[in-house]
Amino acid sequence: MAFFRRASSLLLQQLKSLRMILPILAYGHPVLRKVAKDIDESYPDLKKLLEDMWETMYASNGVGLAAPQINKDIRVFVIDSAQIFNNMDEEERKSHEYPDDPGVKQTFINAKIVEELGDDWPYNEGCLSIPKIREDISRAEEVTLEYLDEDFKKHTKTFNGITGRIILHEYDHIEGKLFIDHISPLKRKLLKRKLDDISKGNVSVDYKMLFPKK
Repeated sequence: MAFFRRASSLLLQQLKSLRMILPILAYGHPVLRKVAKDIDESYPDLKKLLEDMWETMYASNGVGLAAPQINKDIRVFVIDSAQIFNNMDEEERKSHEYPDDPGVKQTFINAKIVEELGDDWPYNEGCLSIPKIREDISRAEEVTLEYLDEDFKKHTKTFNGITGRIILHEYDHIEGKLFIDHISPLKRKLLKRKLDDISKGNVSVDYKMLFPKK
């Protein structure tokens, strides 16, 4: 009997160590509109959650993912802007100045914006929770954040370029906001049918999604 208990315990440990690809909440799910809560080091299975977030983000071809997008209303998000630079062709990379090249891979816990600086600049954004919709969104050139890393060490750091852009996008998620909140009411009205289709599950994507209950 002791052998079976040990085998069972070992199997459970192995299952816990496996990374999982989690479903991403679709537009219309109420968690996406909640202001997320701070956490501390006692948050259960945080290491496993972060591993699953990275796995889910990469499996969905994303460059950022916030915990509310996987149905967790906590102030946690991950970004990897290096993917964008790695996928740029040489001509594009040379034709623009990217102050954040070669990008950043980072976990952000309990992030708070200290200040946003510089002129707003437009960039075409999309969101895993709002598939097949992209819009030009204006955001500040630089953002300074206070945040904790995965080891709960505190940092205050300024980000700019594409990295700063991704951070501001993911920060919106932990504040209960979406990138479409930054477009004009007229554009929102024009997108209403597409947004309704997404919330009803009438959209085809190549990653797991969780749609609002009808």
